[in-house]
Amino acid sequence: MTPEAEATIARVAGCRPVAAKPMGGGCVGDVRRIDLADGRTLVAKLGGPGSGLALEGLMLRYLAEHSALPVPEVLHADDTLLVMTWIETDGAITAGAQAHAGELLAALHDIGADAFGFERDTVIGGLAQPNPRTESWLAFFRDHRLLYMGRETMDAGRLPARTMARIETLAGRLDRWIEEPAAPSLIHGDLWTGNVLCRGGRIAGFVDPAIHFADAEIELAFSTLFGTFGEAFFESYQRRRPLRPGFFEARRDLYNLYPLLVHVRLFGGSYLGSVESTLARFGV
Repeated sequence: MTPEAEATIARVAGCRPVAAKPMGGGCVGDVRRIDLADGRTLVAKLGGPGSGLALEGLMLRYLAEHSALPVPEVLHADDTLLVMTWIETDGAITAGAQAHAGELLAALHDIGADAFGFERDTVIGGLAQPNPRTESWLAFFRDHRLLYMGRETMDAGRLPARTMARIETLAGRLDRWIEEPAAPSLIHGDLWTGNVLCRGGRIAGFVDPAIHFADAEIELAFSTLFGTFGEAFFESYQRRRPLRPGFFEARRDLYNLYPLLVHVRLFGGSYLGSVESTLARFGV
């Protein structure tokens, strides 16, 4: 860690750091546990120009100010350094934690807006995520999620042109399966297991958001893609926000094309096969 980073941490914490221990995870920046001289613990992410750490701080602050979702407090945020409070954890996402998550996310999704998108572009896994104000969810999902990430992935050499052509065909048929939701919902945007922190059978916090206003179902779909949430979560969530018919049968897989494309762009490999299997399922 640089002397400049240490000085900034000391200033915003009001106490000097005495240890910086590497932590796992994080597509953006070098993540460290910071032990302070007074016994407190912080988290620091170290990056550089264009890292997106300033934007990550903005998103966490937005969630803290506009929702009851538990997130770390941001003490400092620029693209070279993000400093946050430490959230203590003690285990996996139990059924009790899933039920608690259902309550928290139903409340988050009740926060609406008059259009889809966000006040600025955000990031997901370090990748740009455009959020232009859009009246139609179908148009937003088609143009700024499926087609945008497909083209970015193809331009990076990780998506064959023939697969992109299939995505374009599907994008032109989305209205066969997706209807306009009643209203936009604020979503966390990146609900995989590593971004959900638990303690004592409850949710302790959510980290690494990719926020925007969307159809809440795209968040629910992503929560199933890597097994983050299951039956206990959906039972709790639906007591507060019942799902429309057809989510598990079709829309879940359609919406998961977006995070799958993100993973193809980042990692390549087997994720491409999952994209192509989903396209085949919908007849393209």
